[in-house]
Amino acid sequence: MRTALRIWGVVKPYWKRLLFTYLFLLISLGLDLSIPWLLQQVIDVGIARAQPRFMATAGLAVLGIGLAKALLSFGQRYQSQWLSFRVMYDLKNTLYKHIQSLPFSFHDEAQTGQLMTRCTGDVNAIHRFASTGLLEVVHIVVMTIGVVTILFAQNWRLAILALAPIPILLVLAIRFGRLARNMFNEIMQAVGKLSTILQENLTGIQVVKGFAREPHEIVKYTAQSEEVFKKRIHVIRYFSINFPAMFTLVFVSTALILYYGGRQVMAGDMTIGTLIAFNGYVAMLGMPMRRLGFFINMFSEALASADRIFALLDEPVRIRTPRDPVTLEQVEGRVTFENVSFRYLNSDAYVLRDLDIQAEPGQVIALLGRTGSGKTTAVNLIPRFYDVSKGSVSIDGVDVKKLDLEALRPQIGIVLQESLLFSATIRENIAYGRQDATEEEVVAAAKAARAHDFITEFDDGYDTDVGERGVTLSGGQRQRIAIARALLMNPRILILDDSTSSVDTETEYLIQQALQALMEGRTTFVIAQRLQTLIHADQILVLDQGEIVERGRHEDLLQQEGLYKEIYDLQLRDQERLRRELLELGGLVEKRRPCPPAAISGGRVFEGLNN
Repeated sequence: MRTALRIWGVVKPYWKRLLFTYLFLLISLGLDLSIPWLLQQVIDVGIARAQPRFMATAGLAVLGIGLAKALLSFGQRYQSQWLSFRVMYDLKNTLYKHIQSLPFSFHDEAQTGQLMTRCTGDVNAIHRFASTGLLEVVHIVVMTIGVVTILFAQNWRLAILALAPIPILLVLAIRFGRLARNMFNEIMQAVGKLSTILQENLTGIQVVKGFAREPHEIVKYTAQSEEVFKKRIHVIRYFSINFPAMFTLVFVSTALILYYGGRQVMAGDMTIGTLIAFNGYVAMLGMPMRRLGFFINMFSEALASADRIFALLDEPVRIRTPRDPVTLEQVEGRVTFENVSFRYLNSDAYVLRDLDIQAEPGQVIALLGRTGSGKTTAVNLIPRFYDVSKGSVSIDGVDVKKLDLEALRPQIGIVLQESLLFSATIRENIAYGRQDATEEEVVAAAKAARAHDFITEFDDGYDTDVGERGVTLSGGQRQRIAIARALLMNPRILILDDSTSSVDTETEYLIQQALQALMEGRTTFVIAQRLQTLIHADQILVLDQGEIVERGRHEDLLQQEGLYKEIYDLQLRDQERLRRELLELGGLVEKRRPCPPAAISGGRVFEGLNN
């Protein structure tokens, strides 16, 4: 009942249209109820008394009823369909908006396929119920009350006999409805898993083909599809058992009427017209009773889907703008972590412990550490993708929890290792964060990101469609588009999360040039595995198991003989020793290019080896 009331809450804003729909339905049902009575009059008056004029009048009345029902049916169908599509429109928009507002902690655990199923299959189930089910329930209730009242008014003894099987039918229908709801819930869960498999497979098709795992994926998809099939067949089997039982009970009522009613006609206690009308009314009652099964089927499916939808809508939005947010007139970019600890939702283990970081405006802060040491989690606290468990993160002295999210996040530019591009043009992807950007601003951002040259080589230039997830571009090209996107936002704080780890050396050089332009005058947090990208940072923070174990500049950390020194020895020691030896022997010429200090090997490109 609670779920049904929540479904009503979705329909309630359009109660006027629902009222008109029910009005058309009630008038139509009233006309239906007049047909057996009219037939009774035709037999008992027109035929029995041989009155042809009455027969003609009755024929015209039936024709008028037919025309009236056609008009009423049009109004009823139009209003009900408009209402159902509007409910579907509202639900999809509400779900999408809510999903967008849910924090990263929810999306870390949610399956994309399940979310897609709730936004499509589950919403469609409620749409079907709103278009048909809401009318069915009124049709069943009104028709049942109307028929039962007329039957008792005509012959209460025969009415009791005819209606005797109906309570059994109701018990069967209610029991079936309860079981069907659980069955449909299991079906939608299985469909969600099937959607997840499909979504993951299509997203990772390169990996699937690269490892020749197509047969395995086909078997996995087929197995889950078979699971959906089996669950649906289970429901159908249950339907096939219950529906014939319901039909049989209706025929039992008809048989009782014909037997006992026929004897009353022969005894002179009932006219033939009354018997035919009585049987007609019971037949009309049989229709809603039979439709009761379909209604319960539809209602059970809608309830199961509504449970899943409302469970998603009930997910709390734990990270939101405070009621009275603090406004920063001009962000300078001073970022402070004070005794910050963090653990994920539903977990007792802290992934960050007692972090203290002070980043001054314009500084470059590098984070280094083994996989799983908490680097990405730490920087995700700055734009409030997660909230700290203990301590505070502040920007220009104001706790980020007190800031307006819509004002905070545009001040933070993020370039990830795998930058996502949307299925749109290059221009639209660059201007994603600033829809009002001019053509000149878009081009200027692309030039600064070292992307303009390859963009203009495409036939359509900035109007080139990049395909789903930017599939038509190389990894380096996608990265530079992402950098241009961040540049156009002109943020005061930058987060660069391993943004050059998956590209070749030449592309890395171009990306480093673009990043240097992006980092100019901004507070920057850099996460990287290659020390070459970190050695010129103002602060290097070495994390291990969620704690800062070392901090300082490159030269200072080399003297500490700690984790940083271990990583340096693995990556750069031999390279640096070779460079020094070649310089001493005069076999290496250093040529400075007009490239930024943070480019490869500290801004120098070594060219030429003399014999």
